[in-house]
Amino acid sequence: MASAISLLCLLLTGLFAIIIFTAYTNKLARRSAQARHAIIKNLGIPTTSNPQFIGFFHPYCNAGGGGERVLWTAVAATQRAHPNCISLVYTGDVDVTKEQIITQVEARFDISLDPKSLHFVFLQKRHLVEDAAWPRFTLLGQSLGSMILAWEALAQVIPDLYIDSMGYAFTFHVVAWITKGSIPMGAYVHYPTISTDMLARVKARKVGHTNRGDVAGSLVLSRGKMWYYRFLMYHYSLALSRPSFIMANSSWTKNHVDAILSHSDPVMNAMHFLNPLFALLLFATTFKRSKELYTVSTSKKREAKIVYPPCDTREMAQFPLVERERIILSIAQFRPEKDHSAQLRAFAQLLADHPAYTSGPSSVKLFLLGGARNADDHGRVQSLRDLAEELNITPHVQFIINASYPEMLGWLAMASIGLSTMVDEHFGINVVEFMAAGVIPVTHASGGPLHDIVVPLDGEATGFHARDLQSFADAMHAVLSMSKSEEQAMRTRARTWAVSAFAEERFVEGWEAAWKGWVQ
Repeated sequence: MASAISLLCLLLTGLFAIIIFTAYTNKLARRSAQARHAIIKNLGIPTTSNPQFIGFFHPYCNAGGGGERVLWTAVAATQRAHPNCISLVYTGDVDVTKEQIITQVEARFDISLDPKSLHFVFLQKRHLVEDAAWPRFTLLGQSLGSMILAWEALAQVIPDLYIDSMGYAFTFHVVAWITKGSIPMGAYVHYPTISTDMLARVKARKVGHTNRGDVAGSLVLSRGKMWYYRFLMYHYSLALSRPSFIMANSSWTKNHVDAILSHSDPVMNAMHFLNPLFALLLFATTFKRSKELYTVSTSKKREAKIVYPPCDTREMAQFPLVERERIILSIAQFRPEKDHSAQLRAFAQLLADHPAYTSGPSSVKLFLLGGARNADDHGRVQSLRDLAEELNITPHVQFIINASYPEMLGWLAMASIGLSTMVDEHFGINVVEFMAAGVIPVTHASGGPLHDIVVPLDGEATGFHARDLQSFADAMHAVLSMSKSEEQAMRTRARTWAVSAFAEERFVEGWEAAWKGWVQ
């Protein structure tokens, strides 16, 4: 009798919660309608035109990296192809104005945006998706933080199509809850939040960027982290199954996304079914599509579509291929996964192996060019400066922070070697830029650079791959010691492949095809 009363109380509590939540979401819908009317009026668009709103969730839209090139190329393409639509960009860049962002986009990427069909929704809680906010259980914390940020976003204005262009898949739950599944959603995945590779590293107790040495060295901690990762993978798979369409930026990313979409974990399923809240959640399926979050999908297999990121190769392809300076160039945001410290160590190894490269006509310099988004990034730059001092290579290394697009082009026109050391780089727009500019790439033998970008053309190499400090140093030496004819031939092959495969036009075609039909 007591258990029946408890169940009845639980169901009544659930019913009351559903009524309250329905009233709240209806209030948000009314507020959104008012906000949309105000936006239309502010942009000077006739209210009778009834424009559709396409929402881009990109909290770091002003960061100036490869992901931002994708965002702004997509927005510009949308403005051209769908002039009757308004692009909403949800961003946490509250320290800049709309005009400043548009100016920065043109300076950094040479992309012109029409302010008359572009509106920014500024978010105050971006700190919740920063690494610093979650010193422990970072991935879980950032995922929950992204949900709070998405709630803040849609509480201001609800779009007709929601696209996560930065990799916050857990926001799809929030969008589905608030809209009751009434709007289509899409994703452009640069890099999966968690992948089977990450699970494998933890299982093998291998030290890496996502697996600290103290954890890898402990059997107990490794097993605990394995359960944590299994929990994350299960819920990430549920979140990623919500969008109507998914684009992946490379074959590496597509393979991982497809594996995540088909992921199954019977133990995690059982834990959900045994959860005392499951009956309440099942009872709440009066909400459109809510049940699919908590039950195993029986629909046909979902797959991501490869849409390579855009690279504006037009100007780079005009750079001369001869008379290059002995410069090794790195272009990457100063984030941990880019592994700039490996670049410094590999360069130090190169100089140790070949002392002639330290002075005279054979001297070589390393230039690290990249964006620093916040205090953490600037702190990493200082740590890298300290490491260069420790390695005794400071006179041969130069850091260039937050360079403009013309400045970056200037370095690409001069450099001989393009260096990228990130392991499992999802794609690598910087590598495409190297090749289009005639800069010979030396990249880590993994991810997009291995499988999609630095690949043979007509059976001949377009660059080099390496796996450790010595092989990186050897590859750089191989480029520096090439004959003029060998060097020019490889530069020509690299450029030919990059321009034909990764031009901006290819991205626009793939982007339009991916979400065709979801917005009129």
